[in-house]
Amino acid sequence: MNIDMIRAAAKRLDGHAPRTPLLNAPFLDEIAGRRIWVKAECLQHTGSFKFRGAWSALSALYPATRAKGVIAFSSGNHAQGVALAAKKHGVSAVIVMPADSPALKLANTRAYGAEVITYDRATEDRDAIGEQLSEERGLTLIKPFDEPQVIAGQGSCGLEIAAQASEQGIENADVIVCCGGGGLTSGIALALEADAPGLRVRPAEPKGFEDVTRSLETGEIQRNAQLSGNICDAIITPQPGDITFPIMQRLCGPGLVVTEDEALRAMAHAWNRLKIVVEPGGAVALAAALFHADQIEGDDVIVTVSGGNVDASMFTRALETLT
Repeated sequence: MNIDMIRAAAKRLDGHAPRTPLLNAPFLDEIAGRRIWVKAECLQHTGSFKFRGAWSALSALYPATRAKGVIAFSSGNHAQGVALAAKKHGVSAVIVMPADSPALKLANTRAYGAEVITYDRATEDRDAIGEQLSEERGLTLIKPFDEPQVIAGQGSCGLEIAAQASEQGIENADVIVCCGGGGLTSGIALALEADAPGLRVRPAEPKGFEDVTRSLETGEIQRNAQLSGNICDAIITPQPGDITFPIMQRLCGPGLVVTEDEALRAMAHAWNRLKIVVEPGGAVALAAALFHADQIEGDDVIVTVSGGNVDASMFTRALETLT
């Protein structure tokens, strides 16, 4: 992984993925005690940053290889990103998804034309299922985070953050990133190292599934004890990636951990003050900035809102926290 791969991915994404805005609301600043800048990746194609990595990976394949089709495993956002990228490239996609994925994500993935195969995330190994289907059908496996071209695509978000921070005169700040396996986190960290070295990435995770935070603390990859049972499904992974962890270990500050209730409250504030729809996993970075301000330094903090694919019932639950 290097900055040249990220810049190349950004060029391939040009004209295919929008530059998402960096938003600010004074009311949120008051809660956090500093200015909060929100990188609204929930406004990206398919409702999350995952389209960046999916397009990067598919567009980097040899045409003959890509024509045979692709396969991916995902709880929903990577699934939708790969499904849409495959559709735009005119190739088939098979997506292996947990049976308990939000209904919206399952429906959207099928709507993009992908074949969806479900599994039990508590008892079955998605990696094994994906690799078996890849071999049987001759499909190229597009991993959700531990894949260089996927990381490169996610890093394009970091290039945008660096440019937007410069436009706002921000030279030093923590950049809090919603973190699962570390694809977005490591990609942004590499981009900022090159273009905005005064901005430090910090991963944010849900309580009970903070494998990256624990890995950074111990210096060794730590695995989650369980793989389900939290509303932040989008960023629950077994452990950091073999590619992503060394990057995060070198470039990231300490992790931040938030509760489910804090994620729901952050979703509600994002809707109320920024008028954006955020899913629980996509709200953890904002929740960390709002409710763990004592763990952050400086006058500015930048957060990623990484996804907005949320079922109506869960979004209603979040809005009810305002009452």
